[in-house]
Amino acid sequence: MSPTLRHGDAVLVRRGGRPVRPGDVVVAVFRSRPELLVVKRAIRRQDDGWWLRGDNEFGTDDSRAYGVADVLGRVVFRYWPRPGRLPVSI
Repeated sequence: MSPTLRHGDAVLVRRGGRPVRPGDVVVAVFRSRPELLVVKRAIRRQDDGWWLRGDNEFGTDDSRAYGVADVLGRVVFRYWPRPGRLPVSI
């Protein structure tokens, strides 16, 4: 998720609340890789799940490789080491 998030960033994840919207950063599990917990950006609804993409176009494994994912929660805030809200982009 670089440049939005970096390895070691600590984030606050909210389960429930408002529904996930395209552009949100989420914590999810790919249906084809249920053992892999990922943080990616939600792009669109698809097959009762979400199509996810990483912010780093060239160095990421996302729905292009693993297919649809089930979202577990929405990342709402980064609290360590650079506190702040996450930018929304698509």
